[in-house]
Amino acid sequence: MEAALEAGNAVIVIATEPHRTSLIQRLRAHGADVVTAIEQRRYIPLDAAETLATFMVNDVPDPYQFQKAVGDLFAAAAKGANGERRCVAACGEGAPTLWAEGKGDAAVQIEHLWDKLSRAYDVDTLCGYVLSGFQREQESYIYERICAEHSAVFAVNVPLPNLKQ
Repeated sequence: MEAALEAGNAVIVIATEPHRTSLIQRLRAHGADVVTAIEQRRYIPLDAAETLATFMVNDVPDPYQFQKAVGDLFAAAAKGANGERRCVAACGEGAPTLWAEGKGDAAVQIEHLWDKLSRAYDVDTLCGYVLSGFQREQESYIYERICAEHSAVFAVNVPLPNLKQ
């Protein structure tokens, strides 16, 4: 996200409030002028739950509403101040949020719709999933289906902190 902003590109972040706040703090710590990027609509932070509500119908994504909401978002982010086209990078927690709520099939559908639309708009996407031990063992088929929707997958095992004092 930092590299995209430094290059003058647009960044869309669809995440929970704590993650949006943390990301802004990290970007500022690395010297990014987030306030100016927000004013220029180059940094677009959105709430994951609110964004999901724009296209979810009966706990599944409506393809038409998804295309309208996300397509409009991509188009707006790509439009520069002088009408020039900007590159767009995006990261989000929509599908991970649904999966964590036990809506794995809806998460896979969102990944499929997002991938299709991001290719059409030439948007670079970074997805982040934090897998619990339960998800790894009990729902590996969902994870495999999600990975199948992506052009590249990088898995990183990050040890969880020891909470015992």
